[in-house]
Amino acid sequence: MEWPPGFFDRMDPMPDRDFYAAPRLVTHIDEGAIAAVAALYEELGIDGEVLDLMSSWVSHFRRSPRRLTVLGMNRTELDANPDAQVRVVHDLNDDPALPFADDSFDHAVCCVSVDYLTKPVEVFRDLARVIRPGGIFLCTFSNRLFASKAIRGWLAATDEDHCAIVQTYFRETGKWGEPSVRRCTPVLHAGDPLFGVWAQRDQ
Repeated sequence: MEWPPGFFDRMDPMPDRDFYAAPRLVTHIDEGAIAAVAALYEELGIDGEVLDLMSSWVSHFRRSPRRLTVLGMNRTELDANPDAQVRVVHDLNDDPALPFADDSFDHAVCCVSVDYLTKPVEVFRDLARVIRPGGIFLCTFSNRLFASKAIRGWLAATDEDHCAIVQTYFRETGKWGEPSVRRCTPVLHAGDPLFGVWAQRDQ
């Protein structure tokens, strides 16, 4: 797919390492959406050796995976994550290559952060390298975000468009099976909506 000009630009050109320098020990979606994330993790069997991509101080699992690696931008936030065994500071917009060996993880998740990726196809492609065959990569997202740091294409899109955008990221890599999409909170839910898009790594 040829993305429109400026699709991956952002309003704020400040380097991400500066924007995320101060820890934000808050949740970015409400309790109903958090519960929907946890329920989907459990339903899909996200367990074993798991990578939480663009993570923070909380990973929203009902029960901690056997071994959780959290990768994010702020050391203080990652150190505060009680579920994590391994913590890695890495800026995927600066370097979309993941600092892990091939087939390192059973599954990966990315919660309310996919909208900030400026090189998403490269990240999704490299994720297929570090996830074992048959493993799931699950992206969950809402409509709450730091508008200055989200890509312009995301800001201009509807909730349904967001799901289609993430599906396209998976498809463009040529490394993942056909992605699934779900709205995880009811249409008439009064709080934050929660959507999930996921796919299995090709064998």
